[in-house]
Amino acid sequence: MANGFAECDDPEQLQRICDRFGPEVVQGFFDRWIAAIPVPFAAVDRDTGYWWELSVRQVEASRTLVFDDPRRARGSFEALVADNIGIGRPHEVAAMFNRRVTRRTSGIFRTRVFGPGTEVQLEFRYKHSRVKQYLKEGRALRIETVINKPSDVGCQARLHNLPTIVAEGRDVNRRLLLIERAGQGCAIGSALFERIHQHYIREGQRTGALRFGETRAMALTGALCCFVHALAGFTNQSLRGLVAGLLGRTTTAAR
Repeated sequence: MANGFAECDDPEQLQRICDRFGPEVVQGFFDRWIAAIPVPFAAVDRDTGYWWELSVRQVEASRTLVFDDPRRARGSFEALVADNIGIGRPHEVAAMFNRRVTRRTSGIFRTRVFGPGTEVQLEFRYKHSRVKQYLKEGRALRIETVINKPSDVGCQARLHNLPTIVAEGRDVNRRLLLIERAGQGCAIGSALFERIHQHYIREGQRTGALRFGETRAMALTGALCCFVHALAGFTNQSLRGLVAGLLGRTTTAAR
């Protein structure tokens, strides 16, 4: 899945391979190339003790939860966005980063919901760091915590602190899921379910039923909810592109 694993025959072995990555790997990569590129230090400078020391500029800790059915993934994510529109507020951010937030804490506390076409992303920030949550390839919930300054999570920037910084990022991901699960309210009432699942008469016109859970019907419903229609209207052609994006495959005018 581009930058994440969708499935694996031996996940334990995969995890062991991933766990090999650490400060020693980064330092070895640096040492190998620093011997091949020009540097301003001569041998006498290095003997005296002048040399490069690596520090951490940016760390991303991600978590990818793959659903067994893309339809359930999209339904869950849309409900998650609606239920957590205020997750960027100071008290929520303080709980996720496990840090105290006061009036003097730098940064803008807000939730951003944006994305091209039908791909929605949920994003909020804490100081120099940010958390992004989105639906990856229509079938996986992806959380990315990007720490741009280790001191945001109480860590130092020298390279040997990398495992601690990564652990802090993973804790943010874990606490985010706990908060979202605790505040979940995505149950559909019976009246709403009946209204969209059965046909009815409105202003003398009979509407067709949208079969709730049927993939194409739900993709069409999602495409119709785009705000751009309120300004530009929609046509069969414009809807087809949005529906195709939600389905993950092309669709014809007849369908």
